[in-house]
Amino acid sequence: MTTVTARIPDDWPATEERARAVQDGLRARVVLHEPGPTPGTGVVTGVDVAYDDERDVVAAAAVVLDAATLDVVPEATAVGRISFPYVPGLLAFREIPTVLAALDALPGPPGLIVCDGYGLAHPRRFGLASHLGVLTGLPTIGVAKNPFTFTYDDPGPVRGSTAPLLAGAEEVGRAVRTRDGVKPVFVSVGHRTSLDNACAHTLALAPAYRLPETTRRADALCREALRSAAYPA
Repeated sequence: MTTVTARIPDDWPATEERARAVQDGLRARVVLHEPGPTPGTGVVTGVDVAYDDERDVVAAAAVVLDAATLDVVPEATAVGRISFPYVPGLLAFREIPTVLAALDALPGPPGLIVCDGYGLAHPRRFGLASHLGVLTGLPTIGVAKNPFTFTYDDPGPVRGSTAPLLAGAEEVGRAVRTRDGVKPVFVSVGHRTSLDNACAHTLALAPAYRLPETTRRADALCREALRSAAYPA
């Protein structure tokens, strides 16, 4: 496994005002008319991040799975300094430099990227999955553990049941039941993927647990990287 040091770009936003302006500029570049890759084909990559605020350290993991077998192909981690203060709605600015460093350390293309978080299901319709997709040009989806501020009716009790995740009358994602009788996950489009396809990918990646294997394995790997991280220079 490759581990690299992440650097905060010199022009990275330092204030809420600047970060919101960057979000506004990038949001217009989100592509919503492409279906994305076919579930179960090629490779798919999970990314996740863990923090140690006391040490000012963040670790990111990128884990590539064979989409058909869910076997790990390559994986990489990156460690760096936290690049932005905690501000709800702007969490991507804390995570993206380190996530990009982990993705860049992979030996080949990551395919579809699955983020532990949100895409369009975000108060400003531009969560981590959308932000990362626009910056990389790659198809991305967000699979979150909770619905953020949005509302939904409970989907049917069997695996594969879905219900719209709503901001008023607008569907910003879907609640997806990945296991019979278990709380759903919350899926949204990031970039260059349809919502139907994002839900199909999520189900294909979660044959045995509530969370997709991409998220489970990236979460474990970034936590391991954080525990063993030296303080970044």
